[in-house]
Amino acid sequence: MPEKKFKSSTLENVAIACGGTGGHLFPGLAVGQELRQRGCFVTLMVSPKDVDQQAIQSITGMGIVTLPAVGLSRSGFPRFLSGLLRSYRLATACFAQRPPQVVLAMGGYISAPPIIAGKRFGAKTFLHESNSIPGRANRWLARWVDGAFVYFPPTAEMLAARRVEVVGMPVRPQFLEPTSAGAARAAMGLDPEAPVLLVMGGSQGARKVNELVLGVAPQLRRAIPNLQFVHLTGGHDLESVRARYKELNLPAMVHSFWSEMGLALAAADVAVSRAGASSLAELAARQLPAVLIPYPAAANNHQYYNARAFVQSGAARMLPQDSATPEALAEEIMELIRNPLKRSAMQSALADWNAPAAAGDIAERMLHWPAPADHSHHVPGPKLKPQNLGPLNV
Repeated sequence: MPEKKFKSSTLENVAIACGGTGGHLFPGLAVGQELRQRGCFVTLMVSPKDVDQQAIQSITGMGIVTLPAVGLSRSGFPRFLSGLLRSYRLATACFAQRPPQVVLAMGGYISAPPIIAGKRFGAKTFLHESNSIPGRANRWLARWVDGAFVYFPPTAEMLAARRVEVVGMPVRPQFLEPTSAGAARAAMGLDPEAPVLLVMGGSQGARKVNELVLGVAPQLRRAIPNLQFVHLTGGHDLESVRARYKELNLPAMVHSFWSEMGLALAAADVAVSRAGASSLAELAARQLPAVLIPYPAAANNHQYYNARAFVQSGAARMLPQDSATPEALAEEIMELIRNPLKRSAMQSALADWNAPAAAGDIAERMLHWPAPADHSHHVPGPKLKPQNLGPLNV
């Protein structure tokens, strides 16, 4: 994709807190790339987790700061509080050397220290909430920031920010580059003419998803003899999943993760996926039909509500993990692979969730804040369909 040219921004330094999961990191990176094209120096503030540390190895042209923040667990409040304080001190020290004009938080426990430190230096502060149900950090931070951006339209009503704008979900450029299924399969070493099932459990994998797919893989292969499997396991289950495919004598490309996810989604006919907002946005960008298995332990059950919004619009199928069986999963997958009309209808619905300009819109709005008053709260642009999510226990 050719690099766009923009006039150099008068705001030079932007910090983006985007660590902890791929669902925070990669959208933050997409915004960072847009800001770089607008003449900004960008510092990504990430966590010590493996998903962050692996991803930053390939990042060039941006500053990287690892904050020692950790997530809050029932038994780990002292460690959580210590991590917040140390992260705040480190963010403050970094900002003292290079004061930011803008700080953006993408959600999660890494968000609060840079926002608080940024306000101390007079920076404009923003957050992006990717999920249908705002996380604790963003709910708390919302009342203090200058503005907030959301993916799901109903989420705007759940944040007590001064201004909330619906902009969609940022995705990396690799998901927006046109690629045919045959070309993507060939690039991955697959048969260009044979259908592909993509299995992905999020940035850290999902054991239950792995087990469900392995339980149904022989049945799928019997029903669709040329079916190919691309299975992204996460770090913990790589060897066991590889061994199981070998035992079953099934053709499968098995990796813990795959850096060229835009290629993998382009190659697939159907995906089995968790329902994190970043994964959903990537599915929408590639218009890839999917069977969603939401992670039931996600905070406020937000993956279920993410998935439900997609299902209600016809953009996906869903199987709750607690009631999912190999038989039910097989039925959903085979119906989608065998029925091009149903896949086409789902692809049309997915197109309504795609917001290819989201990263650039966020960059522009932050750099030219405040925008006109009549742009607040709901912004025309991405064709996102507001959904009635029903009563929520938040």
